[in-house]
This record gives sequence, C-alpha cells and structure tokens, in this order.
Amino acid sequence: MARNYAIYDVFTDRKLAGNPLGVIFDGEGLSDEAMQAVASELNLSETVFVQPADHPLHTARIRIFTPARELPFAGHPTVGTAVALAERSHDLGTNGPLDLVSVLEEQVGPVRCAVKLRKGEAGFAEFTLPRNSSQHDFALDRQAIADALSLNTTKVGFENHVPAVWSAGVPFLLVPVHDLATMAALEFDPGLWERMAPMCDGHLTSAYVYCRGGVHHSARFHARMFSADMGISEDPATGSAVAALSGAIHQFDGLPNGHHALLIEQGIEMGRPSHIHLHIDVEDDQIARARIGGQAVRIASGILDL
Repeated sequence: MARNYAIYDVFTDRKLAGNPLGVIFDGEGLSDEAMQAVASELNLSETVFVQPADHPLHTARIRIFTPARELPFAGHPTVGTAVALAERSHDLGTNGPLDLVSVLEEQVGPVRCAVKLRKGEAGFAEFTLPRNSSQHDFALDRQAIADALSLNTTKVGFENHVPAVWSAGVPFLLVPVHDLATMAALEFDPGLWERMAPMCDGHLTSAYVYCRGGVHHSARFHARMFSADMGISEDPATGSAVAALSGAIHQFDGLPNGHHALLIEQGIEMGRPSHIHLHIDVEDDQIARARIGGQAVRIASGILDL
C-alpha cells in the first residue's frame, strides 16, 4: 500500500536545523511491530503515524515512535504534526493567513494545539501540556551523575537547581550544570548512565542537562538531551523534556504569580540549533497551565510502500 509521508524540521524556521520528524499521514492499518520497524528504518528522533481520531471533533490520533520504542507524548512530534496536518489540509494560496485549533489524540490524552500558517513562512504550533509537570522522588547519586556526564561534581547544580526526576508524561532526570562551557565539555557515557539512572514508569529515565543562559541572546536556558532507552544518542530538541523542566523552573526559581515566557535552546552542540518557546502561567503559587510552541518547516515528502 502506498502511504504518503513528509519530513519536517521542528523548533526551527529554517531547513536542516532543529529536530527532524517523520510524519506518516496514512498510518491506519499498520501493526505496532510495523510502526516500530518503520521508525527504526527512518532512524529519526521520532516518527509519527497519523490515524483517524476516536472523537469526531478531534483532528487525528497519532502514535509516536522513537527508533527504539513508542512514547505516550512528545513535544516536537506534536508541533510538527499539527503544522503538517494544517498545511496538508489548507491551501494558503487560496485562503491566505490561517489560524486554527486542532486536537491530537496521544496516549497521554487529547492535546490541544493552536496553529498559525503564513505564506512564505515556517508554520507555527503551540500546544497546552496535557498534564502539568510533577516531581518523582528518587535518591540520586550526584557523583554517579557527574561520572556519567564526564564532569566534576562541582559542575553539577547551580543556585537552587539540583538534579531531580520530573515528568509531564515522559520522565527525565533533569541535571542542572554551571554554564555553557560545562555544557560544551560534557561527554555522555550510556553505560554509566544505565547503571545509575532510576527507572520511572517502566523505562530508564533519559538525561536532560541544562544551564541558565544561552548562545541566542533571548535564550533563558540552554539544554542537551541524551537517551540510552529511546535509541537516541543525542536529541536536537525535546519538547517533552521542556514540559518536565517547567515544573523544575517553577520550584527552583520560585516563579511568582503571573505569566512567564521563556525561550529554551537545544541542539547547538550538534549543529542543529532549536528554539522552544515555553509559557508558564502561575496562579495561587501553582502552575495553572503551561504551553510549548515552535516552528516547523517541511524538507521532504514522498511515498512509503508498505
């Protein structure tokens, strides 16, 4: 069967940057094993399989696979798929600028996305987190964490920020480090990480390393992500990790009530700069809602013969 697909670069407004995403538009009828095999064949950070929505008012159901396993939720697949489906369904040459809302059914639950399309520009999508970030209580060995990142323990942590496991659907061991120089110097050892990282929700937690500041003048945080469990040596942009990070930022920085707009950069060390927009609304000293957004640009399309 001929199945249409496209590849988008996500969390960027230019091609060959950001995080590449495979979108299989005709994902209905494929077995779990076949979808995993296709994701492994494409070998992108994630591949999405679009299927008919269960709810008639929702846009689509999507299944998200890394080269190694399925994910219940992920950021760059949500942004990229929302833009891809909007561009596939609407002709900007006829309709002009377009603003719409779509709902994607993911394993974590329905995810509401706002999409903006402008002729000659990369599409933009922003989604509301289906669940707020929460901390998981694990005893963590700072020395073991430092060893797995090839760092001195004095470089782990800054200000009030300490290593901790957070999740907004996908758990990550968030590791704050001192500065950009530390970020550039670290070397991830998957063997050491597998021996020390806790299991959470049935999977080994991935490493999300971050520091304050960034190469881009507007970046509030700079990040890198490594996953021995997902089959990803390093990820250029990880929206689900930024979703988890929202809880850590609120707790460690003591965000006051109000709206907080933050830019997180990732992929710099890989030569694939990515920019993830995080918005946190705090009410009564708690996160009331959080949103993640970014741009996506198509770089390829074709037919998958399966």
